[in-house]
Amino acid sequence: MIRIVVADDERLVRTGLRVVLEAEPDLTVVGEAASGDEVVPLVRELRPDVVLMDVRMPRVDGIRATEQLVAALDPPPRILVVTTFEHDDHVHRALRAGAAGFLLKRARPEEMVHAVRLAAHGESLLFPPAVRSSVADPGAADGSPADGDTETARRIARLTEREREVLRLMAAGFSNLEIAERLLIGAQTVKSHVASVLAKLGARDRTQAVIVAYRSGFVRP
Repeated sequence: MIRIVVADDERLVRTGLRVVLEAEPDLTVVGEAASGDEVVPLVRELRPDVVLMDVRMPRVDGIRATEQLVAALDPPPRILVVTTFEHDDHVHRALRAGAAGFLLKRARPEEMVHAVRLAAHGESLLFPPAVRSSVADPGAADGSPADGDTETARRIARLTEREREVLRLMAAGFSNLEIAERLLIGAQTVKSHVASVLAKLGARDRTQAVIVAYRSGFVRP
């Protein structure tokens, strides 16, 4: 059973997400938060697997709440940012803060369910082209420089050719099973390659590894 907390300041949105998610036998919503400052104590108490986090909430927004969860919990839950606009700069900032990916509020129910399952298992990255472009742009969103420094280049140079193939497919949003099918290798082998990629890049998860890949120029949008 995948345990979920929904954080959104609109009651109607929270109710809609609960209805969609709890229609599935393996998903359950264990708590709701109406603002960012409610999320951290709620997650501390309930320890969900996934948090659906609205970007724009009163008092503490979704970005700050994501930073707090990543800093406070080890391991933190998988956080999916929920937003109305895919070109929202806040999405980029939330991903940099530690979110695993993002969902559009207009997504179909089956897309939401699929996204939660993927996030819970840590096997895929929900990273549409608009956000890829934002991450790859040195001047995008938060004004931070691209990570094309010498140390990043050295880390990428340590990847084997197979690990480079896996990283490119991770950046395209493929799950471990999909990568295995494309490379004609076992899913467990892919899992091992992903773990090695994360270790060599110094990334805490797939999302951070792909951000490094885009911002270093190793992968282009």
